Amino acid sequence: MAKLTKKQKEAAKKYDSSKEYSLAEATSLVKEINYTKFDASVDIDVRLGVDPRKADQMVRGTVALPHGTGKTLKVLVLCTPDKQQEAKDAGADYVGLDEYIEKIEQGWTDIDVVITMPTIMAKVGKLGKILGPRGLMPNPRSGTVTMEVATAVKEVKAGKIDFKVDKTGIIHTSIGKVSFSPEKLEQNAIELLMTLAKLKPSSSKGTYFKSIHISSTMSPSIDVDKNSVPGL
Repeated sequence: MAKLTKKQKEAAKKYDSSKEYSLAEATSLVKEINYTKFDASVDIDVRLGVDPRKADQMVRGTVALPHGTGKTLKVLVLCTPDKQQEAKDAGADYVGLDEYIEKIEQGWTDIDVVITMPTIMAKVGKLGKILGPRGLMPNPRSGTVTMEVATAVKEVKAGKIDFKVDKTGIIHTSIGKVSFSPEKLEQNAIELLMTLAKLKPSSSKGTYFKSIHISSTMSPSIDVDKNSVPGL
């Protein structure tokens, strides 16, 4: 077993792995036990009482985090010529159609979000085998297939994220950076959790929020007391 570094040992002393912390405590503690030299991401894992194998229990959606994620996302807009200037003015990093479809077919995926229009999904659909496994395939439910491409670009740049429960029933996403204040991290987390609460499937029985954990890149995971979050 690898030996713990001095910083890892110091981090371990600051929290109790057997204890549940309030959300406010957790968002403060995650900053204290982070030992990376870079501005690490702060992630949240929410285990839901759903069976993702059942279509009516698939929890998926979008949320605009009030303080964003702290990440600079590279956005590609695949659109018709009449929408291209609109997309560029909204802040898209790459704008075009056939030339970018060809680039992606050749293996280019140096992007974080792909936005397109319903009228050209037939063209974009053939990229599913490349974009799908990377979580980049545009989807109407996440707002990335729309005629309002400028609005979609602005929302993504402002901190809108999409999430989807995985096959084990867990939502995993980023809620900011360790450089964020505890208050901003807490507010982002609450916004996500309230959105998840609204998306509870009617067919889901029993406890919906089974567990909530917060961690930063390479840090220990902090168990959050779900009763500390108003409305859950």
